[in-house]
Amino acid sequence: MEEAHSDDGTAVPIQIFAGRWTGDPATLPLTEGVMLHWFRPDVMPRLRMSPSTLALIRRHAELHSAARCADASPAASTGAVRGVGTVLNVVGVHLYVENVDGEVLLGLRHPDSAYAGSTWHFLAGHCEQESAVSCLVREAHEEAGLVIDPGTVELAHVVHLVHGAGGRPRMQMVFRARRWAGTPEIREPDKCTGWDWWHPDALPAPLVPYTRAAIEGIRAGRRYTEVGWS
Repeated sequence: MEEAHSDDGTAVPIQIFAGRWTGDPATLPLTEGVMLHWFRPDVMPRLRMSPSTLALIRRHAELHSAARCADASPAASTGAVRGVGTVLNVVGVHLYVENVDGEVLLGLRHPDSAYAGSTWHFLAGHCEQESAVSCLVREAHEEAGLVIDPGTVELAHVVHLVHGAGGRPRMQMVFRARRWAGTPEIREPDKCTGWDWWHPDALPAPLVPYTRAAIEGIRAGRRYTEVGWS
């Protein structure tokens, strides 16, 4: 139970319900409102909404995540990883580009990031209602101001990742862009605090482990790596 306060200070009780649904909001027949869409909690600070609503969503998202971790039994966790029932993989896209010196572009994630705060990582994002290459092109422009021609993009490596028993499987696709336009700039400071070029023999620390695994795989000519599976 939460409370919202009007301009005159009146407190109004609000009851919050948590549920799970994987449908398409675009197919819903709306009786009020103009649009529904899925948003990840980490992108919500960039949306136009009241600070109190954002704080409420963040608070309940954290509580819901903690509750799921606390309630996960060993049997249930094993079932999720081994495929008992249907477990959908999250699809991530990652940009691999090299400069003329053979250095790789990496970004330092914001300290408050939900994942890997203050850690170096590829420019990356999650696929929404779009192809993987379209997602890569969009994220490169939104996050760093880079313009990438889809025709110059090729799949360089795939990391099939799971973070511990019961974790949500993730298919991390790393695409190499042979050509691009623009200089990397900080366009989403809530996600990334800096871009820099690093030689593969002298990668920064801390570095997201599967980022290192992907770079090593690309240098070795491998196309696929598994991380976290036993």
